[in-house]
Amino acid sequence: MTEWIDMSTWAGREDPEPNSLRWHQMIEPLPAAGKATNTPAGIALLGFACDAGVARNHGRVGAAAGPRAIRKALANLAWHQRSPAFDAGDVACHPHGSDDGMESAQSRLAGRAAALLDAGHLPVVLGGGHEVAYGSWSGLARHLENAASGKTAPVIGIINLDAHFDLRAPLLTPGQRGSSGTPFAQIADECERRGWPFRYACLGVSRANNTAALFERAAELGVLVREDHEITAASLDAIGDELDAFIAGCDRIYLTIDLDVLPASEAPGVSAPAAHGVSLALLEPLVVRLRDSQKLALVDLAELNPSFDVDGRTAKSAARLIHQLTLDA
Repeated sequence: MTEWIDMSTWAGREDPEPNSLRWHQMIEPLPAAGKATNTPAGIALLGFACDAGVARNHGRVGAAAGPRAIRKALANLAWHQRSPAFDAGDVACHPHGSDDGMESAQSRLAGRAAALLDAGHLPVVLGGGHEVAYGSWSGLARHLENAASGKTAPVIGIINLDAHFDLRAPLLTPGQRGSSGTPFAQIADECERRGWPFRYACLGVSRANNTAALFERAAELGVLVREDHEITAASLDAIGDELDAFIAGCDRIYLTIDLDVLPASEAPGVSAPAAHGVSLALLEPLVVRLRDSQKLALVDLAELNPSFDVDGRTAKSAARLIHQLTLDA
């Protein structure tokens, strides 16, 4: 369920020249299910206003305000897209007593993402903490499971641009469940339960910020790993070829971007700013390659924390990535 669609964020400059449209002039609220039967498929922005997983992971909270900040940064960008764009509102995290509401929010996100996919849209989920990943993947899994109708298990390729593996095993004891640091471990467990293959690539990993145990876990799971220092202008073609080979073995691709993959100078407004990171100039060619693969099914961006976002740099980087990812959607 989507709690609200607030279009007031979509405001900005209006130029008098012909053919000078911007995102805020083109995006429309997504009609409620059953209200419009002729809504064309397009880009569907869906917010995940939750950072309970960041709090559980002892990070800097504030990412629940990320969806609004990303919309504001995107609103004034020039419109070059061919597909229509819709705002599908926000799924919010609602605490209930001692329950911070994270699992409920993830479940509602999964349901909403699956519905958007069923309708033919490209969901672009705006986080929120990286706990968004479990909800996003669950929505894509639900959609593919429904479409498969007893056929062979779908192969979902997860490509995570991130300084962290987020493969910590959740401690399933009271008060220590999943967090922003566990989503891909949870997905791996869910794939095993379903008998599905687990295909995971993590690019931009910081060795300084991931323990030896996490590198060992990634090796056990057959994760495609490229560390931050390995991604250079000289290596982009080779890494792109690796991604092409990875994509070739998958039915659909789920791209998740933790904005802390960027250097702190480009993304200061995150839960854990990166001392090294991978620059936007290096990430963009990889993102464009994924966009053009014809297999990209769902995208999310995580960890934007406006409370620490100097000059809105992180939000602007997020908006630029969304703009690039949806140019040929």
